[in-house]
Amino acid sequence: MVSPLLLDELVRALDYLKLKDRIAPAEATEILELLIRGAIAANDPAEQPAISSPDPEDNYLIALASSSRSLLVSGDKDLLVLSERIPVYSPSEFLALIDERDPNPT
Repeated sequence: MVSPLLLDELVRALDYLKLKDRIAPAEATEILELLIRGAIAANDPAEQPAISSPDPEDNYLIALASSSRSLLVSGDKDLLVLSERIPVYSPSEFLALIDERDPNPT
């Protein structure tokens, strides 16, 4: 699930030095194009979520996940501290969750 705010944040994040060292500009463009073409698009939520992040700028992510009945996958500590209240997983936790559910792992 992607929204305009989420895509904008991804564009900014892909420009961070720590990611630029790992993801070439052509790959960053490819990631964005893949998401734009293949992900389920959603409008940015208009309402604030019932549960707030310690970082108010993350609240749109909580509202988006809630409105679409999705879970969050993030390395953001401000979101991960909410994992006992909302479905939010670190990337490694999410991969482990997928592995547990996949009867035929490769």
